[in-house]
Amino acid sequence: MKTPKRLRPLVEDGIIDEVIGQLMSGKEATVYTVRCGTEIRCAKVYKEAVKRSFKKATQYQEGRKVRNSRRARAMEKGSKYGRKQQEETWQNAEVDALYLLANAGVRVPVPYGCFDGVLLMELVTDDTGAVAPRLGDVSMSAEQAREDHAIVMQYVVLMLCVGIVHGDLSEFNVLVDDYGPVIIDLPQAVDASANNHAEAMLERDVNNMTQYYGQFAPDLLDSRYAKEMWALYEEGTLKPDTELTGNFTDPEGNSDVDSVLEEIKAVLFEEQKRQERLAENDDLDS
Repeated sequence: MKTPKRLRPLVEDGIIDEVIGQLMSGKEATVYTVRCGTEIRCAKVYKEAVKRSFKKATQYQEGRKVRNSRRARAMEKGSKYGRKQQEETWQNAEVDALYLLANAGVRVPVPYGCFDGVLLMELVTDDTGAVAPRLGDVSMSAEQAREDHAIVMQYVVLMLCVGIVHGDLSEFNVLVDDYGPVIIDLPQAVDASANNHAEAMLERDVNNMTQYYGQFAPDLLDSRYAKEMWALYEEGTLKPDTELTGNFTDPEGNSDVDSVLEEIKAVLFEEQKRQERLAENDDLDS
């Protein structure tokens, strides 16, 4: 295929040898399959902020640290330089999260670097070499659903232990290869300790996954993993090898109205995103 404009510099620099084809195009990025030497990888080309439709981006960026004070001031003022730095921070957040989570034991695509708004990473495939399907396109037995749900809950714990909440975890952002679930799409990952919305986002992430797997194993729907995780995290007792039970009892007399409202907003927000993704999938299929 004709080399897309954003990928030409990587071809000219010898980072990519050949652009094979377009894998998918979403509202935040377009992903291509590329050849690098003898390996087939994928190149995620981020769209410019004005072309993205990711909702409430500032909510996700809350608490992200910018070491360079000049850059931080420019981002606050919203100058041209500041907007450019904001874009770089957004794009680099995913590659940073991929390296961090891979080291923590979470199955994510192997990152190979971010070059001028293009994230080069592993192409996740099945044993035939075909691109691994998204979880939303996979059916399974109740036993398999419980097993994979437990794996994903463990991944969420590992993320939380290194201070990260995915922030947009759903059946659309998990691939399934022959070894199980692989977590993808992390540009919006939030700092668990510095973002005021982290708890609500964690709960939404966990509930999304539980509801999906619960279609095949309804007994999962009664679990309360998010509450259990967050309580342990706040106590400072959540560890990578913590064995979760899925049980949680609210403190007696707890009637935190703000928390209830936050959960309602989170549900509404997630439904909006779900409808957008369904519309996007319809566009790709048509």
